[in-house]
Amino acid sequence: MSQKKSALLIIDMINTFDFQGGENLYENTLKIVDNIRGLKRKAKDSGIPVIYVNDNYGLWQDNMNDIIEHCKKKKGETVIEKIHPDTDDYFIIKPKHSCFFGTQLDILLHQLEVKHLILTGIAGDICVLYTANDAYMREYEISIPKDCMASESDGDNESAIRIIKKTIGADMSLSDQMTF
Repeated sequence: MSQKKSALLIIDMINTFDFQGGENLYENTLKIVDNIRGLKRKAKDSGIPVIYVNDNYGLWQDNMNDIIEHCKKKKGETVIEKIHPDTDDYFIIKPKHSCFFGTQLDILLHQLEVKHLILTGIAGDICVLYTANDAYMREYEISIPKDCMASESDGDNESAIRIIKKTIGADMSLSDQMTF
């Protein structure tokens, strides 16, 4: 990784898990939440901005706290308690799979002078993959710690990792090997 200014993205970790395949995704998310929490702590200690980008659950007029409370009423409470946004974290609502589509993320990253993105979260084979592709198209340097990404199945996650390595060339080191 270069010495370019970085930002940590935490994708869709504020989640209800109440959809088809949600139980499997929940179980796989439990395996990565502590890794993301550790990486977040490391990022904050290094002055790296932390940006949550999350589905809106149809709550377009609500704020971050309303979305969190909505998700905590469902299966996501255990995950949210471990990875809850801090008051100085950014929180962006997204309408579709990519964190860039229909959001102010790119504008925020430019204002923060970020050139390198560290992507974490769920679902690795959908939202993380699509965000990685869009970041690549915008010429960001990309790291995706493979122990900070989960999908409904291990096979789907491994497929996403292969695609990301082959087409995007992202650094996929483990979270404890990440340096800022």
